Amino acid sequence: MSFKPMRALARGAAVLVAFSSLSLSTPIAAQGDLLVAPTRVILDGRRGTEVILSNIGNEEATYRIGLELRRMLENGRLEPVEEADANDKEKAALGMIRYAPRRIVLPPGQPQAVRLAARPGADLPDGEYRVHMSFRAIPKPREVTEEQRASDQVSIQLIPIYGVTIPIIVRHGRVEARAAIAQPRVVEGERGPELAVTIQRSGESSTYGELRVTKAGVDDPLVLLRGVAIYPEIGERDVRIALTPEQAAAMKGDLRFEYRDMPESGGGLLAALDTRID
Repeated sequence: MSFKPMRALARGAAVLVAFSSLSLSTPIAAQGDLLVAPTRVILDGRRGTEVILSNIGNEEATYRIGLELRRMLENGRLEPVEEADANDKEKAALGMIRYAPRRIVLPPGQPQAVRLAARPGADLPDGEYRVHMSFRAIPKPREVTEEQRASDQVSIQLIPIYGVTIPIIVRHGRVEARAAIAQPRVVEGERGPELAVTIQRSGESSTYGELRVTKAGVDDPLVLLRGVAIYPEIGERDVRIALTPEQAAAMKGDLRFEYRDMPESGGGLLAALDTRID
């Protein structure tokens, strides 16, 4: 997507976030006064792209852009990895990503593009390489108040630092992935009934899509979970989805489970399972 449409998308989303409670179906992540689009980037080493960063607050803000390493656990959580603990593949990913700028000062309501590209070496083995790009707001220093000056006590003010992180994926050479769905069941979680599903993955590439559960004779999916990623460091992911009592009651009988590419990526079928839950 070119810069102008992306900037228009970011501005439009900023208006929605600021003035309405409508949910966003566009691939945009927002945190504090910070909005980032898209939320996932895939590079092939030949063409670069842009990520649009927008200040949706009412004051000028400064943001720092950086790269981080994270590994997915089987419960879907992403665990930070220190650079000193990186494996060869993670080190290669860090070394091939080029991006600019690394610090941005934005007036309120304004977007700016961050350009990025991958430069894989000629002898790099085929595979999928991944880093996570972070966008963090740098808090402004706060002036000491008269009340604080008058006090003889030490005062500490905690200022939260908010940010957004998105995956940057480089697919080099021939990579592919296969997926399968296993062991769907309704279990009792800490806060009520949950749908538990295991999605298995094999191959060199990650998978990313939506999980939907349908029932014959029911028009709408009983469950629809978007943005389910399974990264190559794990062979399967345990997905838990909180259910309402009505959803749990409907989750009985003959059901179809599908894991599909996201609609904006074509919606292709990655895995399917027809099964029965009693």
